[in-house]
Amino acid sequence: MNKWVQKSIKLANAQGYLDKLFEVYPIETGPTRTIGRDVQEKMKAIFDSRNKIHLVRGLLSLPRFPIDDPYLASLRRHDSLLEKNPGTVKRISQKLFALGFDKILELINKPKSASRQFGSTFQKWLHSKDYKFLEWNDFKDFKGVAFLEGSDNVLQRFVQKEVGIKNLKRKPDFLLKTRDKFVIGEAKFLTDYGGTQNNQFDSALRISELKNKNAIGVAVLDGIVWFNSNSYMHRKVKNAKGVVFSALLFDEFIKKR
Repeated sequence: MNKWVQKSIKLANAQGYLDKLFEVYPIETGPTRTIGRDVQEKMKAIFDSRNKIHLVRGLLSLPRFPIDDPYLASLRRHDSLLEKNPGTVKRISQKLFALGFDKILELINKPKSASRQFGSTFQKWLHSKDYKFLEWNDFKDFKGVAFLEGSDNVLQRFVQKEVGIKNLKRKPDFLLKTRDKFVIGEAKFLTDYGGTQNNQFDSALRISELKNKNAIGVAVLDGIVWFNSNSYMHRKVKNAKGVVFSALLFDEFIKKR
């Protein structure tokens, strides 16, 4: 297991990982859902007790959770995260208390909303930091730490033309330069196992394996992939050949380049 994977697993399973991740991937309140009447009395008692952990845990046991939040899959699959991430539990429970119990009961038959796309969210987070973002010509000749400014099409063309990787099929989420080396990156927030999430995970790992004399690829992964389990993602990431790490280690990665 490489050092960046080890650091990411340790970070994700420590206190407050989801709380800190919210700075990178903030979300807005999504559509609400209801719970069934058969558990109304039990959930009403928990709701009235104002016990945040018991409330979130109880609602996670139901077929539908009353609100939409991409952090819920991690909490549902790894119960220990409820104790380790009080900020996340507080944020979710505050939304529930604000709804009121009667409102929670009304909306159970709402269908799940489509999965959120977090690519632009990650880009906004990068731009909020103190790194330089430069246009094509300035970026090409720059000798420090900077990112290429432009659309994903611009980044893909730059990699093909200036970096010399002609077979890049995926459009990268970012292109970083550290002194005389380029770093081609894909960032994913993986909220659950299986299906399209596995496909996104595999795509990011392929980017992380890119390498030539001018550049390396990296996968910046967060979410359920790092939590200890026997899942496909977790087993595969532990044997990743390329550079893979959490966004919370991004600054450390740049400093060590």
